[in-house]
Formats: sequence, structure tokens, C-alpha cells
Amino acid sequence: MPLRELERLAAVNRFLNLNFSKENEVQELVNLAAEVCNTPIALVTLLSEDTQHIRFKVGLDKKTTAREDAFCNHVITQDDFMMVGDASLDNRFVDNPLVTGDPNIRFYAGAPLTTQDGYTLGSLCVIDKVPNQLSDLQQKTLKALSKQVIHLLEFDVSIKLLKEQFIEAKRSEIELRSFFESSIDCHWLLGKEFELLAFNKSLERHMFSQYNKVLERGRSMADYLTPEILKEFYLNYQRALKGTAAFEQRRIDYSSRTVWWLIKYEPAFDPDGFIIGVSINATDVTTRVEHEHTVNLQNQSLREIAFIQSHELRRPVASILGLMNLLKNDERLKDIEEITLMEKAALELDEKIHLVVGYTA
Repeated sequence: MPLRELERLAAVNRFLNLNFSKENEVQELVNLAAEVCNTPIALVTLLSEDTQHIRFKVGLDKKTTAREDAFCNHVITQDDFMMVGDASLDNRFVDNPLVTGDPNIRFYAGAPLTTQDGYTLGSLCVIDKVPNQLSDLQQKTLKALSKQVIHLLEFDVSIKLLKEQFIEAKRSEIELRSFFESSIDCHWLLGKEFELLAFNKSLERHMFSQYNKVLERGRSMADYLTPEILKEFYLNYQRALKGTAAFEQRRIDYSSRTVWWLIKYEPAFDPDGFIIGVSINATDVTTRVEHEHTVNLQNQSLREIAFIQSHELRRPVASILGLMNLLKNDERLKDIEEITLMEKAALELDEKIHLVVGYTA
């Protein structure tokens, strides 16, 4: 099946699955088509792969027919107005079951229902059981009415799409807001004039508990920062505003406790990629910093202990090695294996002590 037809079928399915909000308006256009063309039957049809779906109608009970029998199938292949004065005399339709049987079609005129992106979904058609012809004015009117029908159908599709996009955007907003608000970190967004655009509850609670300040959107961030913090904070904000992320780890002494903050400054972009401000995240890393400080103190103590112990061990080892040298100079003892083994053990111990001294240094 050609790609174009697959795309057309996908468009048809969108309309078939749609709950029309403009049903009354479309039905009025169908009624008007029958009245203007002076025919007992008028239809809005949509053609799927094997079926002609009669979506709106006047003067006919059928809801579907086989696509291969549908007059409208010829309309969508030529994408143009089609009129058959007497189907019983037309070689294309003389044996058609819709001509030889119910509803005994003799006259047919159909205008294509073509979307703005060029897919012909079906037609607005008028039908009579006797031979007939439409005047130029009737033909023009039927074409105009078909355009009004497709406009109404596409309007409903657009509304449905907008609703789906709105629901998806709302869901994403709720998820993002939930993450934003539930985080224990402090998050906030500053505009290009250093103004406060958004903040989460963690930052709001922190500013009130530590500084007794209530955050307000639109106010300058300078109103909430102490002088000792403001300068470095503003410099990092400016770096991020120019497109470069910045980080700092800062100690702040509050009245009740001391807190170490890891603060990240990152540029905030709009959907087109332009920087609209700076996103800031502050994480309390006090526990980590205090743990690192404790570990460093412990390591320092261990190094000092090792240094002291290694020097205390080195003195007797040095004495042993000196004694070994004296014994080696005595010809009477040079062949005693135990002395050689003792010297070797002392040298190995001395080497280990050198390694300890080097490490602690």
C-alpha cells in the first residue's frame, strides 16, 4: 500500500474515533445540501481501507457500505467534484449493487472532503433515485458546503489535539511541581534582573526559619542575602547567566547551627534555547563535610602515631645493624648462619620502617 494512502487512512481513523462537538452544525450542512440540490439523499462519507462510513446523512438508513461499491471511492482518487447523471448508463456503476439494489442510485454528485494537509477523507454527496443534473450554481454550492464540512471536522480534531496536549502538559507540570516541592534541597529560579521568579517550599521554610523573611516573586534576591554572601553569590549568578555553570561550597553560621551548603548555579533556557535566567540548587552537605573532617583528623592522628612508632622502632633496629657489622668483622663468626639470618631480618625490618616514615611524611 502506498505511503500516501497509509497516511490518508491514519487521518480517516482520527476522524472516525472523534466525538464531534459540531454534529448539529455538520448535520445542518448535509440537510442544506439536499435542499439546495433538490435531492432526497445527502451524505457525509469517510472511506477507510475496506469500508465507506456514512457519518452524517439525510434520506438513507445505511451506516456503512463496502468501499469498492462506494461512488465516493472515485471522488477521492481524482480529488475533484464528480457528477453521474444516470448510473444505469455509466459503465463504472451499471453493475454496482447500490445501483441494481437498495438504494437504487441513479443520480450522484460528490465534492471531496480534503484536509488542509491534502488528504481526501471522503465526500459530501447528494443522491437521487432518478436521473438528474446539477446547475452550475448548485455545483458551486455543494463544493462550498463540502469545504465548510471539512472545516468543522478539522476544528473538532484541533480541539481534541489541544485538549490532549493540555492534559499532557498539565500532567508534566504536576509531576515537575511535585518533584520540585518534595525535594529537601532548596531550589529557586532567578530572572535576568536578579529577581526571584520561582522557589520551592524548602527554600521558603529555610528563609523564614533562619532569617524571618517571607519570599515574594518579583523581588530582588539581594533583599534576602546577607552582605557576606551576596558578593560571591552574585558573581556565580552572572557566570551562569552568561552560559557557564558555577559551583561553590560555602559554610554559613546561623544562630542555631553551622551549615555547609553545596550551591549549583546553572543557566535556565526557554524552549528556543535562549537563557531566561539562572536555576539555583542548594544542598545541605554538612554531614558529609563533618564526616570528611572527622576522617581527616583520624588519618592525621594515625600518621602521627605511625611516625612516632616508626622512629621508636628504628633506634633498636639501627643498634642491631651496628652490632651485626661488628660481628661480621670477627673472622671467628663469619661462617655462623644464624648471624647472617639475623642481619637479613634486621635489614627487612629497617626497610619496612623506611616505608612507614616515607608514607607519614
